[in-house]
Formats: sequence, structure tokens, C-alpha cells
Amino acid sequence: MQLTVLLLWSNFVHRQRDFSSLERYFTALRRKHYGRETAEGYTVHVLAPHVVDGKQMGPYHHYCKVLAPDPVIQCLIYESTEPNARLSQVEFIVAKELTRNQVSLKDWNKSWHDHTIEIASGRVQVLDLPPDKAKEVSDLVSTTDGLIVHFYYDSQLPNGRTSVAQAVGHKPMKEAAFKNYAAK
Repeated sequence: MQLTVLLLWSNFVHRQRDFSSLERYFTALRRKHYGRETAEGYTVHVLAPHVVDGKQMGPYHHYCKVLAPDPVIQCLIYESTEPNARLSQVEFIVAKELTRNQVSLKDWNKSWHDHTIEIASGRVQVLDLPPDKAKEVSDLVSTTDGLIVHFYYDSQLPNGRTSVAQAVGHKPMKEAAFKNYAAK
């Protein structure tokens, strides 16, 4: 397999600079060996602003997929819908039943946010779905908390720095509200 990749790369460099052929090759290779793409299934498209370094930014395009029925959802987040848009953030969306029992209130207030509050603000839009399906997505996500990791770039290159971004309107919770998640 390594020889095949090397020969393909050699042909690619000398004949043409068409990245699409290399991308098609690696996609076919991964499917052959693993059955499907890891990136498949990021099909739920959500638009929402975030707070990064104390400033409201976005709105950001979230492409999400369900990883577990609890629910546990993961979103790849971009600043635009352009085909070559770079990854800006990743959001981990986890059932309150899990986060509120495994994350301390101090850590939750620092890094997590409540999707019930964020969705109720009207700032979140579920795109590309009929209204009834978009409401189902919103209702499901309302049962979760989110943690957003923001990536920093120097010009076009990632520099290795990250921070935790926040939902617009996030407010730290008191102990009673934190533990009473089931009532929301």
C-alpha cells in the first residue's frame, strides 16, 4: 500500500497539481479498508454565534452528527460554507444527564453552556431541514450541554493555540439550577 501511495504521489506531483484526484484516491482507500468515512454523517447544519475572547463572533456554521443516543453529538464548525473553509471550532454536545453528573459546577460554569438557554434565545437556526424536523433537532439539543473548542491561526496556518468559546448569553449557574436539569 505504501508503494502505491508513493507512486500515486509521484505521478501527481509531476503530471498535474490536481488535489481532487489525490483526495478521491484516499477516500476510496479509506472506504475499502474501513467501510465508510469518519467524516460521513456531519449532516445537521446549524447556524449560531459564539463568544470568543469576550467578543461575539460568527455566526458559525456547525455540521453535526450524533455519536451516541444519550445524546452525544459532535459538530465541526466553520466560519463559512465555502468548500475550502478551514475548521474554526469543534463543539461537543452531551446529554445533561451525563455532564451534570461528571463535571463540577466550577468547571461547567467555566467551559460548558446550557442549550436550553441558547436555543430559547432565538440565536440558533437549524438549516436545510423542514420546520418540523428542525424543531425535533432543537428539542433534542435542548436536553444537552455544549463545550466549544476554538482554534487560532496565524495567517493561514494553525498555531496550536486553543481556547474555550462560549454560547452568546451564557450565564454561570447556581448549584440548585445545575442539579435540577431534568426540570428544564
